[in-house]
Amino acid sequence: MIVLVGFMGAGKTTVGHLLSECLGLPFVDSDVVIEQRAGSSIRQFFAEHGEPAFRELESQVVCELIDGSEAVLALGGGAAGHPDTVARLKSAQVIYLQVSYEEAMLRVAGDPYRPMLARPGLEDLYRHRLSVYDSVATLTVATDGRLPEAVSADILAELGRVPAVPPVTT
Repeated sequence: MIVLVGFMGAGKTTVGHLLSECLGLPFVDSDVVIEQRAGSSIRQFFAEHGEPAFRELESQVVCELIDGSEAVLALGGGAAGHPDTVARLKSAQVIYLQVSYEEAMLRVAGDPYRPMLARPGLEDLYRHRLSVYDSVATLTVATDGRLPEAVSADILAELGRVPAVPPVTT
């Protein structure tokens, strides 16, 4: 299992799709699975049930996914902080996509589907999560100012995996 972690805007979904294509593995976005399970958007779930309820559901879903079939799995920005998830991540190859706060905010600015953007103290949360990502990562790759294809190529090289299909460049 290859698991991508990092703050919102790090490129987990984009890089995850590239890796899955190259490796011939399915791509799974935990946020999409959570929305399917909840029967609502994450934004709506946050509004109706609050963040603690969301984090519990998120942990359940992520643990099931990690225990499931081999895939490239992108986690939501806060998923790696739950104790149950941290324990499960020990059995996976965890790639931390490192992004600066400034770059992350440029990438996600104005995205109405990111409820955390409205949270007070977002930069403090970012700083707190850096240590969480570091603690679970088996590989860290910087993403600031880099094309997703270059990030993906670095990951494949570090993992020693030969891609099934060369990465697409634009």
